[in-house]
Amino acid sequence: MTVVRLRELCKGYRQYARPLDSLKEVLLRRPLHTNVWALRGVNIELERGQHLGVIGDNGAGKSTLLKLIAGTLRPSSGSLEVNGRVSAILELGTGFHPEFSGVENVRMACTMRGMPQRSVEAKLPEIIEFSELGDAVSRPVKTYSSGMYVRLAFAVATAVEPELLIVDEALSVGDQHFQKKSLDRIRQLVGAGTTLVFCSHNLYQVKSLCRRVLWLDRGRPRLLGPADEVVDAYLDSTRARDAAKPAVAPSGQAGSPASPARILDASLAGEGESSRGVFAHGEQLQVRVRLGSE
Repeated sequence: MTVVRLRELCKGYRQYARPLDSLKEVLLRRPLHTNVWALRGVNIELERGQHLGVIGDNGAGKSTLLKLIAGTLRPSSGSLEVNGRVSAILELGTGFHPEFSGVENVRMACTMRGMPQRSVEAKLPEIIEFSELGDAVSRPVKTYSSGMYVRLAFAVATAVEPELLIVDEALSVGDQHFQKKSLDRIRQLVGAGTTLVFCSHNLYQVKSLCRRVLWLDRGRPRLLGPADEVVDAYLDSTRARDAAKPAVAPSGQAGSPASPARILDASLAGEGESSRGVFAHGEQLQVRVRLGSE
């Protein structure tokens, strides 16, 4: 069964020199914009149980691709076919209502993913236990740290047993314990037949989870193939690019290295006062640092 099929998928945005040009374009009925392509010419086909990694530099189009597959963006051209229940962890801060408690958000998120009410209530204790949030699940999620948010989002996304799981950099926020726990859960789902699209700058995780990897470069596919081959090619390209950059001269006299500086002394003081170590709430203070060279 084909879960994801992309054919010449493209996503572009209109860019105007001035905000008023978008209105003038409608009134004058002539284009006053330029097209900026975030993604061009992507062809992917994933069968049930396959797992694809997506890598590339910042701005390469990785998040755009995942949003298109998840259905939160519409393509500008090309064809996009996704079959089965989709569960996605995309940008931090999306999907949950900040004023609702963790429990309320879990119920809402599971319902929006198509789970009947009885199944939601049956899954609720499992989701709370996996998230390890304890009593915090009764607090509004706007009080959560980024790590707590990801714990809950991941617990919900994987509890609904999706046919397609999309993960975009989410595991980079959690601590080492939860990262391992999450990776084990993903492996469990993939072993049970879930299709995975996984995006991360952690190339070890990409190689660990995915057999195939897509390397995006400035919105275009650069390489698609076995994980080891594509990741190694991406690392070789990154090293070659870094080696080609000219060395940045240190500050100081041109052509000669500046003498290294070190902090000789640091102190806190009230305005116009000598150093002291105790300040009242709201009181102004000065930070004084004395530097010297070796």
